[in-house]
Amino acid sequence: MLSIGINLGFGKLDPSLTDRQTYAGEVEVALAAERLGYDAVWVVEHHFSDYSLCPDNLLLLAHLAGSTSRIRLGTAAVILPWNDPLRVAEKALMLDTLSGGRLLLGVGRGLSRTEYEPFRIPLDETRDRFDEAAPMVFEALETGFIEGDGPFYPQPRTELRPRPLASFHGRRYCVAGSPDSVVMAAALRAHLMSFIVRPVPDLMPTFTRYRELYEAEHGEIAPPIALNVNMYCHPDDALARERQYEYVNRFFMSNVEHYEMAGEHFAGIKGHERYADNAAHFRAIGLDKAADDYAATTLWGSPERILGQIEAVRDAVGDFSLTLAPAFGGMPYEHARASLELFAREVLPKARGMRGAAVSTAA
Repeated sequence: MLSIGINLGFGKLDPSLTDRQTYAGEVEVALAAERLGYDAVWVVEHHFSDYSLCPDNLLLLAHLAGSTSRIRLGTAAVILPWNDPLRVAEKALMLDTLSGGRLLLGVGRGLSRTEYEPFRIPLDETRDRFDEAAPMVFEALETGFIEGDGPFYPQPRTELRPRPLASFHGRRYCVAGSPDSVVMAAALRAHLMSFIVRPVPDLMPTFTRYRELYEAEHGEIAPPIALNVNMYCHPDDALARERQYEYVNRFFMSNVEHYEMAGEHFAGIKGHERYADNAAHFRAIGLDKAADDYAATTLWGSPERILGQIEAVRDAVGDFSLTLAPAFGGMPYEHARASLELFAREVLPKARGMRGAAVSTAA
């Protein structure tokens, strides 16, 4: 059965909203997802600007754990270079205990210079920091002990409390787009978490490489690819397209600003070669064209149209799970909730049967 969840972005792109109103709107969307039967709610980690107001997703998920009973709770993601591995492992174990084993732990390394500079971490250290911290955290969640002898996080062997409630195998996720991140996702025995920013067929070389590495490393077929995508569902296709493109374009431009996606600073930074190539591409085609290209990869329209889009994803990817971003670009929360309700009523029951077959690359 296809797992379908939602992702909370905590973007405050409507200047009329206060921070408190933004939090209230995002939490209300999360609680609606529980009532409507979605499988998981995921939460980002971002700092210091209106781009996103959630500096501690584990803390936010602890709040949701106390307000829900069924829905799984995912981090999309904990940015490991911004957090001490010991504290990540402790908080993850605590949240898993409080929620009765509902935590899905996603990790990533981050990209924004505007976030890294206040943490006093140079961008050329991010890859090495992530590669050192991630195995420490995931091993600690299995054993209840954390240790490390690396240069960034030297850690004497320490027992963690509360002790692990259950194994996190099958509940590990790693945001991966660059070649090095794909290697780590496979090595960590984690689901590859990908944000759809290009047509899915264009992403298949990355997914295939991950599956090859995973199968070679662990002797088993890789878990479903975890796909994240913006979604707006409305009975009127024309109105859905108008609203989707308005809010998606605004969301895309906020990403461009936050990550300096068209900047030249990625060139020569270790581990950021892919982002330098993407920035050059955006400069070449122009940001308006890049925004429209991004909007074309999202899910939008009537339930029938969206079902067709999900089916096309399934046919291209094979085994996958789906996470929907329902509120973005300053979209009014009442529009986001109505979209989620329509999707839950008319798309969710049929889409659950669209999980693709497991894909083996051994041959």
